[in-house]
Order: sequence, then C-alpha cells, then structure tokens
Amino acid sequence: MLTVVRIISFLFQLYQFLIFIRVLLSWVNPNPYSPMATHPAVLILYRITDPVLEPIRRIIPPIGGMIDLSPVVALILLEIVRRVIEALLLGLYF
Repeated sequence: MLTVVRIISFLFQLYQFLIFIRVLLSWVNPNPYSPMATHPAVLILYRITDPVLEPIRRIIPPIGGMIDLSPVVALILLEIVRRVIEALLLGLYF
C-alpha cells in the first residue's frame, strides 16, 4: 500500500511540475499564437494541463485580462487533494 501512496504522490508532483513549466513558458512567450506555441512539446503540455486549468479559469478569470491566477489555485488544490488522498490511503493501511 505504501508503494501505491508513493506512486500517487509522484504523479501529483509531476503534474504540479508540468503546471509550473507552463507558467514559466508563459513568462518567456506571452503570445500563445507565436511559433513557439506550435512546438509539439508545448502543445502536449497545454493538452495535459488544460483539463485542470480551464475549469479554474472559468471560475477565476484573469485579473485585468493579464494576470492569470489559475495555475496558483490549481497548484494549491492539487496539493490539498494529494495530501487528502495520502491521508486516506495511509489511514486505511495503518
């Protein structure tokens, strides 16, 4: 059971890392329609992270049209969900 908890924790941390990379890319390349946005790695990153970020964006739109808080909210929510799942699984184990 401990191995399952470690795998789940790793997957959550990996997803959080991908969101962080997306944030960094937005700082380097603020225009999503530029040639960099057509790079296959960037497109895959957007496809992987959009299912979590898009619903949050519908609830919390960008401030002033420029500052997007959805990655911050997503990282916080993912961390909370990860800890709850770990606590539940470890509670069942011990």
